[in-house]
Amino acid sequence: MRRGIAATALVASLALAATACGGSDSGDEADGPVTITWWDTSNATNEAPTYKALVKEFEAAHKDIKVNYVNVPFDQAQNKFDTAAGSKGAPDVLRSEVGWTPAFAKKGFFAPLDGTEALAEQDRFQPSLIEQAKYDGKTYGVPFTTDTLALVYNKALFKKAGVEAPKTWDDLKKAAATVKDKTGVDGYWGSTQAYYAQSFLYGEGTDTVDVDAKKITVTSPAAKKAYGTWQGLFDGKGLHKADTTADAYAHIQEAFVSGKVASIVQGPWEITNFYKGSAFKDRNNLGIATVPAGSSGKAGAPTGGHNLSVYAGSDAAHQKASLTFVNFMTSAKAQETIALKNSTLPTREDAYTAKVKADPGIAGYQGVLSAAQPRPALPEYSSLWTPLDDELIEIAGGKESLDKGLGDAETAITKLVPDFSK
Repeated sequence: MRRGIAATALVASLALAATACGGSDSGDEADGPVTITWWDTSNATNEAPTYKALVKEFEAAHKDIKVNYVNVPFDQAQNKFDTAAGSKGAPDVLRSEVGWTPAFAKKGFFAPLDGTEALAEQDRFQPSLIEQAKYDGKTYGVPFTTDTLALVYNKALFKKAGVEAPKTWDDLKKAAATVKDKTGVDGYWGSTQAYYAQSFLYGEGTDTVDVDAKKITVTSPAAKKAYGTWQGLFDGKGLHKADTTADAYAHIQEAFVSGKVASIVQGPWEITNFYKGSAFKDRNNLGIATVPAGSSGKAGAPTGGHNLSVYAGSDAAHQKASLTFVNFMTSAKAQETIALKNSTLPTREDAYTAKVKADPGIAGYQGVLSAAQPRPALPEYSSLWTPLDDELIEIAGGKESLDKGLGDAETAITKLVPDFSK
């Protein structure tokens, strides 16, 4: 009963907001079905067909709702929604990257979903993912897909070298040298991107910022030690040198799937592409382990993924239809379908069915999710990786010292969170 009252109140309040913001402009006919617009930010080739099929299934079950499906390139969606939400044209539902959720919630662009139909089965979702969808105590998204980073490795090459999945970064260096000696290929190839370097910070028990203390910590002794470890994995026997080109991501991925490097750090969004490579025609050759730990003994990687969020400017009818749609798309049945078709990770435990876990990639990544760390509810948090991306590539390429690069990153981060101290 409380959920229904809350939903009704929310819809009514959003109707008022729509009057001010513009709301949806779908051209619905009187007494006809309500048409909501969904901006999907998934890969148009590998993932979108599954979502389109689910939209048709939803429409067949809900004759009073039509869905205008729009696939928006992920790298453009954040800015496009930011612009659209300030005027007419914003979609009713957005597939929002978890880092965008608190940022758009802070601006008032997302509707709080607590007590609504969208979160009717909230207790079925992983609690950490619900927490990551919150801002200022309210929930602004329903977890749709999740991910984290893992050490992925070629089991056959590791077996030939007589090594096991390393538990620490020091173990990884030793294993990489042995793999090189025994197989002739490099044992590990690291990334220069800040998101991939985040695990090294967690391994030292630190982060780029301390949100509770409102302090920038990217140049702290612990952070310098973390990035020093990261930097040291580009030089040594069996350690591939840093790729500082614009195509580095593709180069690393291709080397791994073709068996030219034995291990990398990567996320589950590449599961489908792993299987397309010659090294993983036998899917069971894909090894997946928690990223190695740092000197603190801690291991972990950032939690990523996407939420389904609802535009706060939609009118009452579109708001109600959007809540129903989000509930359907995040149901156990829909999430099972998505996992089976797209090899992505469900956000609710009851979607990890026997069929889903038969995929060794999904089963492997499910095993490392417990070590994943949710991002703090800081709207600017995801943007902190941008200045680090600029500096880490210079450090890895030998063009800047570690101290100078991190110092420059700190200066840039200060502008992003001006109320934080150094």
